[in-house]
Amino acid sequence: MLITSLLVFHRKFCLMAVSCDDITDDAEFRSRRQTWEKAKFRLRTLEGHGDIVTCAVAVDNLVISGSRDTTVKVWHVPTATEQRNLGGHSGGVTCLSAPPPEYCRRLARVFDLADKERFVLSGSTDCCVRIWALSSGQCIKSIYTFNAVSSLCFLPEGEGFIVTGSDAGKLQVWSWSSLENCQSENAHLDAVTTLQSQGPLVFSGSVEGSVCVWEVSGQRTEPLRRLHVWGPEVTGCGGDDGVNGRLILSPRGDRVFLTCGKASIRILNWRTGMMTRLTNHSSTAGVTDCVNQIPGLLVGSCFDITNGESTINLFSLPQCKYLVTLTSSDLPRILCFAAWLTASGDHRWVTGGRNLTVWEQLPGSFKKRGDVTVRRDSRLVDCLLESDRDSEDEQNEVDDDEDSIPQDTSETEEPASSSWLRCVLQ
Repeated sequence: MLITSLLVFHRKFCLMAVSCDDITDDAEFRSRRQTWEKAKFRLRTLEGHGDIVTCAVAVDNLVISGSRDTTVKVWHVPTATEQRNLGGHSGGVTCLSAPPPEYCRRLARVFDLADKERFVLSGSTDCCVRIWALSSGQCIKSIYTFNAVSSLCFLPEGEGFIVTGSDAGKLQVWSWSSLENCQSENAHLDAVTTLQSQGPLVFSGSVEGSVCVWEVSGQRTEPLRRLHVWGPEVTGCGGDDGVNGRLILSPRGDRVFLTCGKASIRILNWRTGMMTRLTNHSSTAGVTDCVNQIPGLLVGSCFDITNGESTINLFSLPQCKYLVTLTSSDLPRILCFAAWLTASGDHRWVTGGRNLTVWEQLPGSFKKRGDVTVRRDSRLVDCLLESDRDSEDEQNEVDDDEDSIPQDTSETEEPASSSWLRCVLQ
């Protein structure tokens, strides 16, 4: 009798604890939503590139951007001025990466530079990775990869490694200290369009829709060991005719957020292969080009191919609950995104595409109206995470309800996504 009473008490206590957690989560979400509903931003265009801006990273008060015009430019954000033009590539710049300060100090000592020197890596279709010193704009080293570089990332593990992906699906690893090639893997069947590191893991994604998860083995040679491979039949990012969007990923714990030129953000549990989808547009006419994370926020860009409207959707993490939509008149399609916080805790973002735009969050006491419209899309408010299996079942049913969660239609989204792939790799 005593044991039964204790079990009942334990069950009630657990239910109460869960209920309290839900209440706390709801309160935090409401507070975050109200904050973003009142947010104001000032937009400034950084003019100087002569072609599509394909990538951008932030280092302190600097933004570094890469373009199909073959240049890498360094911008001083507070004054919105171009600080340096790094010309050296003979092909379009496709990717950038900024190593952490401690690894910059190690390389600075090798080249007898100041300990505070910061470096940025750039990859290009000219088959080269260049390492730039930001203080002088000098290219201190160049790595020839024998393949057009379509993605890269820096792996801050051990002595540090540079990981590059090619337009032919090859993954290569380079020593940060010696810049020698440590490993080459035929990882994917098509261009590796995204590489991201998370602790001792590296995630790679390709045009054909596959995602690979790699673990750092600690070896100087062949430092990466493949853990998982999930093909397009799992990720849902492949196409039947072989022409797909530029797959972009952003890892968080066991989940990887994926975009591939469709209306939804795919969420892959990389340990189990379970897929869910998060609606990022209220119809199948939306194209999601990039996904990123800010502390507490998931950011997804969206472009409506029917009316040309470009927006940014914000979701609360870890719940992935929709917060607000940000847009501005004549805002071009957003193909890359970088973000950081100012010393006062306000957000600064940079988006790239046809233009390079700085988003500067204004203080709450700012009286004038900002350049950005903040709204709540009622059609996204009630959209919950759904599994791909559930979506497939629903597609087999006849349902004309316009309020249902939108499904992806590859025929509608294909032209926009394939044109973006060509603009990056050509």
